[in-house]
Amino acid sequence: MKRAQLDEIFAFMSVVDAGSFVGGGRAIGLTRSAAGKALARLESRLGVRLLNRTTRHLSLTDDGRVFHEHCLQVVAALDEAEASVGQRTGTPRGVLRLTVPDAFGRLHVLPLLRDYLRTWPEVQAEVSFTDRAADIIEEGYDLAVRINASSTDTRLVSRLVAQHRAVICAAPSYLAAHGRPETLEELATHDCLIFSSRTRRQSWRLRPKGGSWVKVEGRSRLRLDSGEALRDAAVAGLGIAALPGFLVDEDLASGRLEALLPSFEREAVRIMAIYPSKRHLPAKVRRFIDLMVERWNADST
Repeated sequence: MKRAQLDEIFAFMSVVDAGSFVGGGRAIGLTRSAAGKALARLESRLGVRLLNRTTRHLSLTDDGRVFHEHCLQVVAALDEAEASVGQRTGTPRGVLRLTVPDAFGRLHVLPLLRDYLRTWPEVQAEVSFTDRAADIIEEGYDLAVRINASSTDTRLVSRLVAQHRAVICAAPSYLAAHGRPETLEELATHDCLIFSSRTRRQSWRLRPKGGSWVKVEGRSRLRLDSGEALRDAAVAGLGIAALPGFLVDEDLASGRLEALLPSFEREAVRIMAIYPSKRHLPAKVRRFIDLMVERWNADST
């Protein structure tokens, strides 16, 4: 599209907004006559009348109303494009509202937030530490950090920001009482501690090295909605758990838990960033996601 054609469209938009040729022309630096001629050229090019004109009043025709609505969308897109450039290069500011898993949030998100807030002093943070899957949009969160969860909600975007190894483990007391499973068939006969909430339930998939993934259907007499509670239950000898390494590394090192089935792989624990679908994210959200990817991809195992 030529520059002259764009000028005609902006003249049309300005006249409609002002409600007169005088006010519309003044808003964009044109005389009443020049604004009127720009509109006449636009109507001639489109082959339709856009405005009904009387000596005292202007009103949109049906064609003018449709064209004006499309022009509003174009202007909004231009404003968004300009804002996106400013957000990418601008300073994050405002309140960053996060919902994060309890244990993972305290272990990994809080240290990240410390550095983030130190770097961007114009940002404040409000954080909910919960393993409950909050409704991000309805509850007004900018960003959720979740473990092994994505979203089918078209209003949301899911992005993988890190991966951690997963460990099948149990306490020595449990193994002494129930035996140590050596195969997937034996594992299926044991008490498995399962993460379960109102919205989702954990499933275990393992595979022999180089083999195919197999879903393990173990007994599940105790289901909990907290990763840290699952770890505590495992340490107490209540069953076998599948937990991320970051949650049980110290217990494995101290002997409170023992790793099982070393010849089998388990799917990695995926750390996901989930946020409302916007063409251009606010700088405060974008910079925090970038920091998660930078820091956790370097640290994750």
